Amino acid sequence: MDFDLDEGQQAVRDLAAQILDGTVAPERLRAFEIAGEHVDRVAWKALADANLVGIAIPEEHGGSGLGFLEACLVLEQIGRHTAPVPYYASVVLGALPLARFGTDAQRQRLLPAVARGELILTAALLEAGAPPDSPSTSAQRDGDAWFLTGTKDFVASGLDADHLIVSATTDEGPALFLIEAAAPGVARERQLVTNQIPEARVVLDRVPAEPLAGDEALRWTIQRATAALCATAIGVLDEAVRLTATYTTTRQQFAKPISSFQAVTQRAADAYIDAEAVRLTTWQAVWRLAGELPSEAEVATAKFWAADGGQRVAAAAQHLHGGIGVDRDYPLHRHFLWAKWIQLNLGGANQQLRQIGRLIAATAG
Repeated sequence: MDFDLDEGQQAVRDLAAQILDGTVAPERLRAFEIAGEHVDRVAWKALADANLVGIAIPEEHGGSGLGFLEACLVLEQIGRHTAPVPYYASVVLGALPLARFGTDAQRQRLLPAVARGELILTAALLEAGAPPDSPSTSAQRDGDAWFLTGTKDFVASGLDADHLIVSATTDEGPALFLIEAAAPGVARERQLVTNQIPEARVVLDRVPAEPLAGDEALRWTIQRATAALCATAIGVLDEAVRLTATYTTTRQQFAKPISSFQAVTQRAADAYIDAEAVRLTTWQAVWRLAGELPSEAEVATAKFWAADGGQRVAAAAQHLHGGIGVDRDYPLHRHFLWAKWIQLNLGGANQQLRQIGRLIAATAG
């Protein structure tokens, strides 16, 4: 399998890197955090103006008409810069399922504004005590109308979203519904999560909703959301390894750079191997998803490495930096926090291993 990017894909990655290099410097991020802000509007507008927000939105709705792989290339750079922009929420959780499963009227009404960065979408998929593919939020039908009741936790960009795609259970099984964030019966509460970018608990009390089409819409969305987290992890971990390599070659003990010590070299090498495992398993999963190929095992494998290997990389980077690794004026702490957020989101390592085991058992049977 050839994971080399074509010319257009490399241009997408380079453009995202150039924009974020110019807008999301560590010093600006620190000032941003001290001010208590959680969405970098300057970086978000720059990404939208370059049509990177609309990269996977069909051309007839104001986007570039590319695909999931190209969106993941942007997410890789967002992870590398730990950029506080709602790309994962608005593009992956919102625009992709809406473009695939929404009605023509829904797409025409919302997607052009999403591509311009003027409207933020997200999806509410997580609930306390319920797996993402079996929501306890209920959808009741009253004539031709649908109403949702339940509570969703840890909704990415949920405080800023204009519309939400919500998973709920009907009499025929789980499905996705579109709601307005300002609709009657919607209450949003701030939830602080590991990466310090607040999410939302969303309480729904008979909220009017529009159904999205397709029996497989929820599974389709969860798979892409999981793989997108792994793509973000590639950038998070790569930058953590780079920062560590730079620090250990300049930090000296006993008149020698600490990178010359065998224990340091071995720890850094192990972190590099784990980071490469995340990269390779993620791009395999993303490539298969982009081609609409069966990808359950590949997504679970990628998320296992992002969760398990990602934590080893983050811990090694902190350890090799010593005390400076937890200094909030130094950027490494953000990569540690983002790696932990990715680990916990949509199932950690144990959940992925159980999913892989179920798939193996089903095949063997």
